[in-house]
Amino acid sequence: MRLPRRVPWAYIGELEQVCSWIYADEEDLGAKTLAINRLSAWKAVTPLPHALESTLAILAARMLDASRDSPSVKTALSLRQTYAAAIIRMVNGLVDPLQSGAYARSIAAIATQLGLPSWLVELRHAATHEDLPSLELLREACSESLSWLFHNYFHPTLNPSAPTPTPSLSLRPIAPLLKSYKLLMKTVTRDESLRKQHQREIDSVMRDIERWITEAKVSAELAVNPLGWGFDDNSADAQVDMKEKWALETICDALLERGAIVPVSKRKCRAPADPFLPTVASLALWTPLLVQLHATHTPFPSIFITRIISVLLDDLMGSNMDANIIELDSKSLSRSAIYNEYLARWVTWVVRTWTDESEHGTDLRREVILQVAPIFMPGHNLGPEANILNELLQAISVGSEDLGKSVELLRSAVAAAPTQPWQAHDLVDMEERLHILMVNEFKTSELHENGSSMKNGTTRPGRVPAAGWRLLDDHSNWAPCPIGVYHPNPSGV
Repeated sequence: MRLPRRVPWAYIGELEQVCSWIYADEEDLGAKTLAINRLSAWKAVTPLPHALESTLAILAARMLDASRDSPSVKTALSLRQTYAAAIIRMVNGLVDPLQSGAYARSIAAIATQLGLPSWLVELRHAATHEDLPSLELLREACSESLSWLFHNYFHPTLNPSAPTPTPSLSLRPIAPLLKSYKLLMKTVTRDESLRKQHQREIDSVMRDIERWITEAKVSAELAVNPLGWGFDDNSADAQVDMKEKWALETICDALLERGAIVPVSKRKCRAPADPFLPTVASLALWTPLLVQLHATHTPFPSIFITRIISVLLDDLMGSNMDANIIELDSKSLSRSAIYNEYLARWVTWVVRTWTDESEHGTDLRREVILQVAPIFMPGHNLGPEANILNELLQAISVGSEDLGKSVELLRSAVAAAPTQPWQAHDLVDMEERLHILMVNEFKTSELHENGSSMKNGTTRPGRVPAAGWRLLDDHSNWAPCPIGVYHPNPSGV
């Protein structure tokens, strides 16, 4: 549950009034003074949102500029520095909160995701590291900044239901980075002498993958709340966790594609039955990347096995449903079985390699069993595809007597008896049970009525049990109808 967010205004009308003072008439200096005074009063009481802080700095610079008709060289330099400081603080304040992750990203890349004009970022760079831009260019930059703040802060805040210009949510695909990593690792695993030569390229690709995760976290934040104006400090940790989870789920889905952690070739997927692990070649290719992801993102193992099990259960249930409708192609079913088995082997590797070391961590083996357990419903015939889940549960329970007992209990709950079509002689048992129920009800009712009649001095005839079940044949007038509706003849009269 998100806690209430503290805002400087008493009611939304105050913010609307400040907005009108700023944007209603550019030449009205008195209104600009009122806006500066109101924002300064708010700032004295509570910290302002970054958008209002930037607005106050830009307005103060513009008022300083308007108060001097013909500035001297000294005052012109002071004005340029004031304008530049306002632009620098605005851009840095927007970008810095999104600069997370193990590796830094360029300010231009983050600004592009925010929808901030690129020339403002370039002007900020020039004002920080090069000669100060001209006064005319800085004035134009402040006007552009105020316009951007109106469309991205004031208008969405004052009209939350109105459509607003959404920042760029485009996220570059992760597949090319994974492909580059795979090609480099193939090269060094086939010839170990080339590792030193390609190690710098491998490290560069892994940094790019980490930067991609950071970009995905920014995209996740913008998808929920553009620019994050509505987020408060109390829920910051929860927001970070959700963004990181979404980014890790996205990269895990890319890893599960054919050609990534599961080889395309059937021959390369063949691994010994014991241990139930991926091939040595696959482990050599992907272990460095998976270890790096775990080192920088603690929840990665749990998310990784959760996505794999989700794929396994979806394929299992999907194949069972398709088998009831059409006969599946044996070749495609075989490829699906090989793919699922290889994914299950990766789950075993994760469980045997890592443990969840977080504060509220859970045993990964128990987590796998809890996720798989619902599929083992009593009386549910899973078919041959369930052998993969059986092998997975058997592999992860090795070395733990308690988990071994839990797995055996799950496997024994699945009955192999197939369902049989309805037969006419099945009514016999139903008739016997109905007769027993009606006789008991008749005896109870008779005893109750006899007691009442003895009290009142009256007698009532006993009730006869109602008729039992009957099976409607093709000559009856019965037709399928919604529950609770029955027509005695097909015309419905």
